Amino acid sequence: MDRQHPIERYRNIGIIAHIDAGKTTTTERILYYTGKTHRIGSVDDGTTVTDWMEQERERGITIVSAAVSAVWKDYQINIIDTPGHIDFTAEVQRSLRVLDGGIVIFDAVQGVEPQSETVWRQADRYHVPRICFVNKMDRLGASYERTMKMIKDRLGANPIAVQVPIGSEAGFKGVVDLLAQKAIYWDEGLGDIPREADIPSDMQTAIDEMRDRMVEQIAETDDDLTVKFLEGEFISVEELKSALRKAVIANLATPVFCGSSLRNKGVQPLLDAIIDYLPSPTEVPPVKGFVPDKDKEIERYPDDEAPLSALVFKIVTDPYVGRLAYLRVYSGKIKQGTMVYNSTKEKKERIGRLLRMYADRREDVEEVLAGDIGATLGLKNSFTGDTLCISSDQILLEAISFPEPVISVAIEPKTTADQDKMGEALHKLAEEDPTFHVRQDPDTGQTIISGMGELHLEILVDRMLREFRVQARVGRPQVAYRESITRPVEKAEFRYVKQTGGRGQYGHVVLEIEPGEIGSGIEFENDIVGGIIPREYFNAIEKGIVESAEAGVLAGYPVVDVRVRLYDGSYHEVDSSEMAFKMAASLAFKEGIQKAHPVLLEPIMKVEVVLPEEYLGDTIGQLNARRGEIMGTEMRPGNSQAVKAMVPLAEMFGYATDLRSATQGRGAFTMEFDHYAQVSESVAKLVIA
Repeated sequence: MDRQHPIERYRNIGIIAHIDAGKTTTTERILYYTGKTHRIGSVDDGTTVTDWMEQERERGITIVSAAVSAVWKDYQINIIDTPGHIDFTAEVQRSLRVLDGGIVIFDAVQGVEPQSETVWRQADRYHVPRICFVNKMDRLGASYERTMKMIKDRLGANPIAVQVPIGSEAGFKGVVDLLAQKAIYWDEGLGDIPREADIPSDMQTAIDEMRDRMVEQIAETDDDLTVKFLEGEFISVEELKSALRKAVIANLATPVFCGSSLRNKGVQPLLDAIIDYLPSPTEVPPVKGFVPDKDKEIERYPDDEAPLSALVFKIVTDPYVGRLAYLRVYSGKIKQGTMVYNSTKEKKERIGRLLRMYADRREDVEEVLAGDIGATLGLKNSFTGDTLCISSDQILLEAISFPEPVISVAIEPKTTADQDKMGEALHKLAEEDPTFHVRQDPDTGQTIISGMGELHLEILVDRMLREFRVQARVGRPQVAYRESITRPVEKAEFRYVKQTGGRGQYGHVVLEIEPGEIGSGIEFENDIVGGIIPREYFNAIEKGIVESAEAGVLAGYPVVDVRVRLYDGSYHEVDSSEMAFKMAASLAFKEGIQKAHPVLLEPIMKVEVVLPEEYLGDTIGQLNARRGEIMGTEMRPGNSQAVKAMVPLAEMFGYATDLRSATQGRGAFTMEFDHYAQVSESVAKLVIA
């Protein structure tokens, strides 16, 4: 099967932004203008292509990232529309991992919001080149200049305005393209054909100034152009575009566009910008990986003839076709019906049907080539973050790391008939979502589900009811506390001896335990010398410590940020076994933790509340009453204030209702996990009780 488009004409891009900035609305316009749909869907009416889940359509928010493919000017564009809500941050993270470029959308009224900062930092981490689109230019209070300034100040970016809006708020009519020095208008209606015209005469002086500023900014990123600029030589549009493209791909600059997706203005130039400035799979650095079992790093280039390397970045359970695995092929190609090797799980997999995804609709393809994104049916052992390759030339790509859940609820089936169905449903949902954990409470026997926030768990329970037909009762939200220690213990010793008829059990370990770095989890260090404990027991000892750390000594929460050093012990030539050493290590660790002054840690959330100025005092009072620490306030457009605070998650339940009543429904807040901090003694007593 030949390529329909050469690899240089592929663009794998994601649309990322804060909740409600207009990601899905922009995606809908892109699908319409590229001829993929014949009518424009609306988020408010629940008729969009990428928000296809019932829960998304009811709430008007994106929950799962949806992949769609479209063709514009003979370029194949694979688009992933990601969620903006912080509870679904894993969806954004896994999408950014497999994308080559991104469009970051900002609301022209709000500018840079907290979640825009989070996704921007995530994109920085994966070195994703991006362009910006300032949306909602037609809304009251919209300001292009203020948004540009916020992108520079808050995100530390280098924004370059390549467009200027003509009019703003209700008078927003079109944009001026600074490169081509043309005005572009979209007449009312569907805005299918943009109309080019001369720049309005009353704007000409300001436009000349802005174009000079743009040329200077672009020239600064390229040595040859800097010389030309300083010597006052003419720089052509082609040279400017070429230099800007290089700067975007090197993450040195971010071109900024503007428009109003809802009013069908500004989307076509954005599509052109995807082609002009965002990289093809051949222009991003080759993917790096390791040879399994060796510490040797290797690179794979995006070439159809190279050995296969692909990453599974998402699992979806489809009621009609079963488990669907989304994958990005970095090198080589995947064909229907062939065998591949999962180097993460060390298992062979057979590729069933291959699909090109179009949100929840799909078309069959025979193969997925290098640089492309597709989906496959029939993988049994492959999950999010797994690498697929060929067994004769193996590679292991870096897996995707996800944040730990911060909130839990107990869940139980309403009837015995729901019991089995619930187990299966939870298993499938946990396969799909790496930030959703399911466990049994050993003391009460309850099933505990954990996630990233109240909305996250609410959606998952709702999906159980609708997709899997499981009726369940849900308890009150519980906070995912952690336990840690405050002082070192030089000697934590346990000798595990069991004497029965026949062979006995013998394991003896001596540990040193001390507080570790914040966020380090459990660090195990082995300092055994001279063979006092044989090597084959080291793994069992580490396993015993890690398993023991899953339930702490204060209230049974996981123990984190502890460094454990194994430095002494003894063994018996006949009676010692892995089991005995695992038990000895587990019990020595428990005993050591008790001596090390254990403390309870709680998740602290970064909260931002935006509200009219007259309610500022009441809101700060509310946050203080919830053990919040106010980090500062800042003015926002329209006489409103943004309050930033650090508040324990335990105090944030039900805050939405309190905030609404205190601000007559005009306040809004966002929160995201920031760090774990020690709990005061009075609060700890309540939690432990």
